[in-house]
Amino acid sequence: MSDAFISNLTIQRQHFPNDDDQTGAAKALMRLQDTYGLGTKVIATGELPGVSSAASLHSSLMVSDCYDLGKVAYSEADYYHTELWMAQALRQLDQGETSGTVDAVTVLDYLSYSVYQQGELERALEFTRRLLELDPAHQRANGNLKYFEYQLKKHKTVELREKEEARLKRSQADDYLPEKKKYEQLCRGEGLRMTPRRQSRLFCRYYDNNRHPRYVIGPVRQEDEWDHPRIVRYHNIVSDREMEKVKELAKPRLRRATISNPVTGVLETAHYRISKSAWLGAYEHPVVDHINQRIEDITGLDVTTAEDLQVANYGVGGQYEPHFDFGRKDEPDAFEELGTGNRIATWLLYVSNHQ
Repeated sequence: MSDAFISNLTIQRQHFPNDDDQTGAAKALMRLQDTYGLGTKVIATGELPGVSSAASLHSSLMVSDCYDLGKVAYSEADYYHTELWMAQALRQLDQGETSGTVDAVTVLDYLSYSVYQQGELERALEFTRRLLELDPAHQRANGNLKYFEYQLKKHKTVELREKEEARLKRSQADDYLPEKKKYEQLCRGEGLRMTPRRQSRLFCRYYDNNRHPRYVIGPVRQEDEWDHPRIVRYHNIVSDREMEKVKELAKPRLRRATISNPVTGVLETAHYRISKSAWLGAYEHPVVDHINQRIEDITGLDVTTAEDLQVANYGVGGQYEPHFDFGRKDEPDAFEELGTGNRIATWLLYVSNHQ
């Protein structure tokens, strides 16, 4: 029986998460942390907003988990998140949690370097001294102690400037977009609010697209979401059976999503688009064809020049940062290879629950 189990395990091993999956999950968690303004303690204890106390007991993080998150950030030279997660690991060690793989000396080593990289020499010195109390013979820490003391003495004025620059750097990345702040606020349910006057002009209605033959008897439910640009929501456009068929067709083809390089026009992956996607043509299955026809009937747009149906899976912490869905004036060749001209509208279908 044990041989059969091992044999089966060997076969199934190809489906197990690998190092890239673990790194991707860690990055996703830190992305969610920033987007929703969550502290490391909240995540580590599992006491997330809207989660019951019973559920939080099963989703807490151990010292080794916090340490691993900090190491992933460190490997990406993300010293801001390195500090946050190493500090959380240290807190849990200080509170009496034990770990067979992580000790305070190792955590303090990462902490001192990460805060130093952010321009905080005094705190780097503080963590280094604490490390040496635990391990007086630590070679790197002894070298760092002399270096930090020298730098602190020599560059007091420079340190203040670097500290401010580091604060700005960690609060907004090099590729930071002004729209990202609004995007993250919207994810948290904050941000732009309509005036009561504007909101009063939004309605729900039964819609038949000027008495379209398919919707005269059974119109669809249309809801105004935003006035400018105009965004409307249609309810119950596809059935559960159709959604399951779309997922079934797309699942074997899901691959890392790409973007069109605005300079070269070449399709490539990007850190600001984290998802997998697949494309389904209308000819591949009647369900896809019916969905396309439904979109045409409701919107009045001719889908013969539309792209194939794109199925996207964002997984845990996936995202697509603020972007334009159409080619702008400085991107005249954005969709040249499609031979259908620029995009004029985007239709989104949710085939799973969302919040």
